[in-house]
Amino acid sequence: MKIFTVGSKSFVTSFQLAGVPGIISETPQNALDEIKKLTDDSDVGLVLVSDDITEPINDELTALRAKKSTLVFALPATGSEKTEVDYRVMLKKILGV
Repeated sequence: MKIFTVGSKSFVTSFQLAGVPGIISETPQNALDEIKKLTDDSDVGLVLVSDDITEPINDELTALRAKKSTLVFALPATGSEKTEVDYRVMLKKILGV
């Protein structure tokens, strides 16, 4: 299984230095399109996305997580502030409960 990153230039470049390929995307809609393409690829098992891009497309990502087996995980972007994530609410959305 492959890992890919999607996000700003600094986010993607930092992972590329560790050998993880990525796609630079400055807009949330462009990022969502790229994430959809990656989750359609059966060789991709994990997509890491910068959290500054995921906020506007959070509902779309939750729906995508419910449909696809590929994990889509948001990580803090460079310089972002620490935020609390309610995984219980996210899991309920994914499961449709």
